[in-house]
Amino acid sequence: MTKKEKFVALIAHFEEHMPIAETELSFDSPYQLLVAVILSAQCTDKRVNLITPAFFDRFPEADTLADASQEAVYEVIKSCSYPNNKAKNLIGMAKTLLNEFKGVVPDTVEALQRMPGVGRKTANVIASVVYNKPAMAVDTHVFRVSERIGLTTAAKNPFDAEKQLVKYLPDDIIPKAHHWLILHGRYVCKARTPDCENCGISHLCNYYRNRQKAKTATKVKV
Repeated sequence: MTKKEKFVALIAHFEEHMPIAETELSFDSPYQLLVAVILSAQCTDKRVNLITPAFFDRFPEADTLADASQEAVYEVIKSCSYPNNKAKNLIGMAKTLLNEFKGVVPDTVEALQRMPGVGRKTANVIASVVYNKPAMAVDTHVFRVSERIGLTTAAKNPFDAEKQLVKYLPDDIIPKAHHWLILHGRYVCKARTPDCENCGISHLCNYYRNRQKAKTATKVKV
């Protein structure tokens, strides 16, 4: 199976079995999603969703966040990972959002990355989820799953993986494919205990094929 054929088969599978694929972060506006994605760095969506209701009660818009002290923000987000750094970045993001973008979350990856705390992955999430742009966010799940299946080959970093993925994904599929791979990695192709036996795309997967070969080789030796 060629790489192109593998992508075609993967898209067909998820279109049938996961036609609706969305972020699990809770949000009601582009500002709220931006905050949630910044908080989600090395933190679970479940934890972020526990934090954000109180956060948005306290800082409902960018102007209230921009005027906040780092200590005040820290107190609200202290149960997430790296709260000091995230508090600083959130305030910086809000100030930049107001000063450079008049409070409107920008729609390009390049503009989004001008805000503190917004790296390429975060920018891609906002561009794809809010504006439905063909931006492929590569987090740890996407990076792992893509390599295991064989959608990417020896990707050196997330940006390298992103470039390999968008080469074979149609633009209109990219926003949805991001969530397909995240959710598949979160619930099936888990880092330590991948559930290959209950995976609908194991027939496409290099990792599964190699694991089966190893099992066969072990039986032969015995």
